Parts: sequence; C-alpha cells; structure tokens
Amino acid sequence: MNQENNYHISFFKPTTERAKANRKMVLWLISIWAVAVFGFHFLLRAIETPTPEPELVTFNQVWDNVKAGNASNDEIMKFAQSALHVTGKIFIDAESRAALNNGISWAVMHLADSAQKIAVKQAVIEFEVIFNSAELTDVNYISAKKNLTGIAQNIIGVKPNHVLANILPFELHAAGFDVFTAENKVLVEACMPKYMIHNRSVLTDTKFLGFPFHYFYSAVFLLILFIGLCLAYCIQTDRYNKKIGLVE
Repeated sequence: MNQENNYHISFFKPTTERAKANRKMVLWLISIWAVAVFGFHFLLRAIETPTPEPELVTFNQVWDNVKAGNASNDEIMKFAQSALHVTGKIFIDAESRAALNNGISWAVMHLADSAQKIAVKQAVIEFEVIFNSAELTDVNYISAKKNLTGIAQNIIGVKPNHVLANILPFELHAAGFDVFTAENKVLVEACMPKYMIHNRSVLTDTKFLGFPFHYFYSAVFLLILFIGLCLAYCIQTDRYNKKIGLVE
C-alpha cells in the first residue's frame, strides 16, 4: 500500500487540535501586545494638549516690543534668554539657528556698555578663529570659551555654570552684532512656537520611579511585558503538551 505523507503545516489553517490551540494562544498574546503598545499611544494622542514652555510665554510677552525696536533692556534680556533655550535643543534647522544667533548676538551687543562692546567683539573674534582653526587644542579652546562666556553671560543675565552659559559662546557671531534683520525676525517668530510647544498630558507629566510615566511605560514596561508574554507562551505550551500526553 502506498502512503503519502503531507508535512505541510500552516499557522493560519491548522489541521490538528494542538495546532489550533497554539494559534489561538499566539493570537491572544499578539492582541495583548498590540493593545499595550498601540493602545497606549492612541491614548496619548487622545488626551494630549499643546503646552508652551515657560520660556515661550516670556518670549511672547516681550516679542512685540523687541520686533518693533522699542523694547527695554529687561525685555531684550528676556528675549535673548528665551532664544538661547531654543538653540540648546538638538534638532533645530540651520536657518532657524542662524536667525536666533543673529537675535542673540544683537541683544548682547545692544545691552553691553561701551567697554563691554569692545571686550565682546574681541572675545567673539578670538573664539571664532580658534574654533575654526586646524590647530585647535584643548588649552586655547577652553581659555577662549571661558573668556567669552564670562563676559557675555553677565550682559544677558545668565548665571555662571548654567547650561545656557555653556552654549552661549557658540551662538554669538560678530556678523550679527550690528543689526537684527527683518528677515531673521520673521524666522525667529516662526521657529519659537515650533520648538517650544509640546504635547503634554497627565501620562507625560506624572513621574514613576523617577521617570516620566510615558517614558517608563514605553522603554521599560513594554520590554518586561514582551518577555512576560514569551514566558507565558512557553509555560502554557508545556501545560497543553502534558494535557494531551505529548512528550518530546
């Protein structure tokens, strides 16, 4: 008698009770994983609210006067500090950064007294030359950066050792000292809300084990859940095999 064995196995069309039970269990576990991953992100989108950073609120309070050219020194200082907060962000397009640099450089020069103007110009030129030099060394770079930071941070009211003080030397350019151009004012006005309004909700503001809850959930909990689902699959498979008397 000729016998033909069919070894074709399909997950989607199981032919045995064990295969059917395995498919059912896999689909349940995938459903749990999908709800945990995508359901959470849908929930985030559903309850999120666009929220401006405090620096954007400050910017909006002083911008009209700065743009019109009749801002007080205090308003110009607040503008420069809020603009610095944006330049400290990682993902910012080159055109927006150049416009912000122009505004910050102009503000520093506008706020400086006659002696500070000379000192800032010299410090910026020295830092630019050293920073772009092929013979850049730690000693002269650190010295030039420290000198420029010490002068400029006092002018715009940035505290020593603050993160803004560390990025300030990189945002000052001699070419932007004299005029805050109309084109750059338009770019600054457009880019500030772009980089300083974020979607927030109770899920992003709540802290759990020292982390924002949405970060902990995505980076830690979902990883633990995945491992847990794999473990559950293995345990349930062993139980079913024993139930039907299947021994390897």
